[in-house]
Amino acid sequence: MVNYREIFEEQGLDYTTYREMVDRLLAEGKTTGPDNTEAMLHYSKMNVQRMSRVDKTANLTDELILTIERLKGNYKLLVITEGWCGDAAQIISVFNKIAVASAGKLDLKFVLRDQNLSLIDAHLTNGGRAIPVLLVLDETGNEVLLSWAPRPQILQHLLKEWKQETSEMTVIAEKLHGWYAKDKTQTTQSEMNELFKKLG
Repeated sequence: MVNYREIFEEQGLDYTTYREMVDRLLAEGKTTGPDNTEAMLHYSKMNVQRMSRVDKTANLTDELILTIERLKGNYKLLVITEGWCGDAAQIISVFNKIAVASAGKLDLKFVLRDQNLSLIDAHLTNGGRAIPVLLVLDETGNEVLLSWAPRPQILQHLLKEWKQETSEMTVIAEKLHGWYAKDKTQTTQSEMNELFKKLG
């Protein structure tokens, strides 16, 4: 049984603290998680640039802002992520912007997947530990009301197609990040809008 409130309160990092942790680890020649190979360090460095770009360039749509403003209750947002994850780098800045726009209705925290295997194993995507995972908890942090993972649906389908065409991960990663660059967070925001509308 996963204790969501305990994980949120004891391990959860706010967005700034999470970003600072990733930067600090990179300065020490490490990334989050147990794999500190050159490849993983490279991914983490690229992801810092991606997160910074989304921080600077993405603006929430009027529709999403309105949905967030209309929220009647308060909720906790728990995000399972890792510094080396390319999808997370393109998405978690949007979660942060949503929390900021909520004027205190949404309390956002980040936890690391590989330090919380029982948590991620309760929220697998097609049997895999795909991240990021967004969990919308009730105000007490005890109950999961909604969840979303690990990327927009259309991209999930495209990724499946790309993996059938090639097993070369660098080619797939290039297509993935090319898609995100063209989309400019719009599809992620659209899905977030539909998700938060369910809270009424």
